[in-house]
Amino acid sequence: MRGKLFFFLAAVISVNNSAIAAEISDKDYRLARSVKIQPNQIQALISHSSEDVREALAQNRKLKSDSLFILASDLSERVKIAVATNLSTDTKTFKKLAIDKNDSVKSVVARFEFVPAEVLALLAKDPSAEIRLEVARNLNTLGPTLKLLLNDSDPDVKAIAAQGLQRLAEEHN
Repeated sequence: MRGKLFFFLAAVISVNNSAIAAEISDKDYRLARSVKIQPNQIQALISHSSEDVREALAQNRKLKSDSLFILASDLSERVKIAVATNLSTDTKTFKKLAIDKNDSVKSVVARFEFVPAEVLALLAKDPSAEIRLEVARNLNTLGPTLKLLLNDSDPDVKAIAAQGLQRLAEEHN
């Protein structure tokens, strides 16, 4: 009888702890998304155990560049992509994401419409033809970068770079 009671109590405690953890995580998630979040709260949530909370924090446009820079080193692809698409992300952080080991993260940076041209120039030298192709397609890619991509080893990258240069020429006429 004692054994059954012990297992019953352990199960109740486990369920209760899970409910408390979910409630805390939900509260932290709402805080991470809040426009009223305070710097000390940001610092506490940057290393939160929940990927969902860190992703929500990375999406928060009220974050300053130093916090986004820290989140750009997160182990989670989702968190880094959220940083890459945050309108408050600065050039320094974009550069950090542009050299990430994860091609999915670099691809999002290369496609993002608000990424600075100098970051696109950096990504134009990426080993992945897929990343270079995204750079050639990005409307923010400047002429010198597109000219560099005209000499790319991948024929698709060359073709899209040529189209981009043609578009720039037409815009200037």
